[in-house]
Amino acid sequence: MDTILSPLYYAVSWIIVQFHSFYSLIFDENSGAAWGLSIVSLVVLIRICLIPLFVKQIKSTRNMQALQPKMKAIQERYKSDKQRQSEEMMKLYKETGTNPLSSCLPILAQSPFFISLYQVLSHIANNQTVGVINQSLLESAQRAHIFGAPLAAKFLDTPEKLEALGASVTNVRVVTVIMIVLMSASQFYTQRQLMTKNVDLTVKTPFMQQQKMLMYVFPIMFAVFGIGFPGFPVGVLLYWLTTNVWTMGQQMFVIRRNPTPGSKAFEERQQRLRAKGKLKEDPAEVEARKAVEEARQNRQQPKRQSKAQRQTQPTTGGKPAGSGSKTAGAGGAQRRTRAGAGSSASGASDADASKKQSLEKQAPQDSKPKGGSSASGSRNAKSGQRKGQQRPKHPSKK
Repeated sequence: MDTILSPLYYAVSWIIVQFHSFYSLIFDENSGAAWGLSIVSLVVLIRICLIPLFVKQIKSTRNMQALQPKMKAIQERYKSDKQRQSEEMMKLYKETGTNPLSSCLPILAQSPFFISLYQVLSHIANNQTVGVINQSLLESAQRAHIFGAPLAAKFLDTPEKLEALGASVTNVRVVTVIMIVLMSASQFYTQRQLMTKNVDLTVKTPFMQQQKMLMYVFPIMFAVFGIGFPGFPVGVLLYWLTTNVWTMGQQMFVIRRNPTPGSKAFEERQQRLRAKGKLKEDPAEVEARKAVEEARQNRQQPKRQSKAQRQTQPTTGGKPAGSGSKTAGAGGAQRRTRAGAGSSASGASDADASKKQSLEKQAPQDSKPKGGSSASGSRNAKSGQRKGQQRPKHPSKK
């Protein structure tokens, strides 16, 4: 491993020494500020060189999100034929110009530098020269401390080894734990920002579930590696924390300026451009939006009134206006009912009169009518009159 990565050891150590020479003009050459800022500057330099790969990663991630429905259809169609499924997948990648590994390019490109820095700091902790770091620079780097923790110290180092580096176990473990927590939190926030703001939520794909799982797995993995085996030195933790912060800021810039269509960040960007008048939209869509806004503004909600206000409404003839109209309506209904009853009564009286006439014709034409017959006739007439004056039955009782 040392033989293969030996050129990178020289490259990384040379970059750190050059930045250290610059910062020694401002800070003490043996201070943690000079050596710590040299490592931070190394990270910034590497990330600037990786910007083209980062842009390619963003494009590849978007293409993968757009291809998820087609990929799922291919998997369902060739579920029993794995070879044909792989061929169709490769054909789809080739037609769309998508590389599934492009999303991992920045991490893969940083890995050699990360391993090289880890080995350089391990050589410093073991009092061994490496690359262009000679004995004088080695002693200066060993005396450099960040908040009381040497750059080459690890969380699980023995008290004897930390004492040789001029530090205590408490200082080293407190500093390493704080840096590991910040490193994991920045990694989690970066992934969460990508999932909540820069993903088209209208399309549910397995890719989203994978990204959501990585959002929790990566921080835990870094925390375990930082504390346990192999254990990251303070300088490596500083390197990784710096690259996470850089990634978070770079991603925030990209999401704000060039978000994924259909995502929450895309809608926020459209609103900002619309407010500034820089967004070219369809005139019909603009008119429809204006009409909706005008209708919403002109709509008046009924004012709530208390019980006292409702009782003090304008009255008509000593009664509220509404009650008068109700009374008039009730009176009209009563008049209509009486008219209907009168017509029914008149019809019944006409029928009784005709019946009476027919009975008179059938009666004997004596000069002196008998009392019984006259009495019965009068009773029949009275009963006919009473029957004619009866209230008509309701239609439902017929």
